[in-house]
Amino acid sequence: MNDLEQQMAENLVSIFEKVLVAEEKSLQKGYFSNLSLAEMHTLDAIGPYEARTMTETAQILGITVGTLTVSVDRLVKKGFVARRRDEEDRRVVRISLTRDGKLAARMHGKFHKVLAKHILEPYTDEEQELLLSLVKEVDEYLNTQVARYDNDDKIRQTAKDVAKDVRRRKTDDD
Repeated sequence: MNDLEQQMAENLVSIFEKVLVAEEKSLQKGYFSNLSLAEMHTLDAIGPYEARTMTETAQILGITVGTLTVSVDRLVKKGFVARRRDEEDRRVVRISLTRDGKLAARMHGKFHKVLAKHILEPYTDEEQELLLSLVKEVDEYLNTQVARYDNDDKIRQTAKDVAKDVRRRKTDDD
C-alpha cells in the first residue's frame, strides 16, 4: 500500500469511528440518553410514517427478524415503538413509532443534518458539489462491496478475489 492509500485508509477509519462516537455521545448527553445508537438506528429504519412489518424493518437494517424482535421489545418497553397485529393477516406484526419515537428519530436526523452542514459550510458551491459527488462515489463503491457478501458462496468467492488482488498488488509494487 502506498502512502496515499495508507493515509486514505486511516482517514476513512477515523471518520467512521468518530461519527459513531459523536452520535453515541450526543445520545448520552441528550434527552434520549436511555437509547443506544443501535436502538436509534432501529427507530430510523421503522420510519416516522407508515407502520412497517418486522420483516421489512429487519431487511432495511440487514439483521434477522429474531434480532430485531429483541430490539423492538426493548423499544416498546421504553415507549418509543408500538406493536400491533395486521388487521387482514393476524400473523403479520406491524411496528410504528410512538410520539416519543418520532421525536427521537427527528432529533437523530437533525444530528446528521448539522454534521453535513458543518462539513460543507467552508466550501464554495462548486466545491460542495464536487465533495458530494466524491462521497456518492465512495457510497456506491461500498454498496457494491456489501452486495458481494450477500450469501456464503459470494463470501467465499470474494475472499478469493481479495486475496488475488492483494497478491497482484504486491507483485505490481515490487
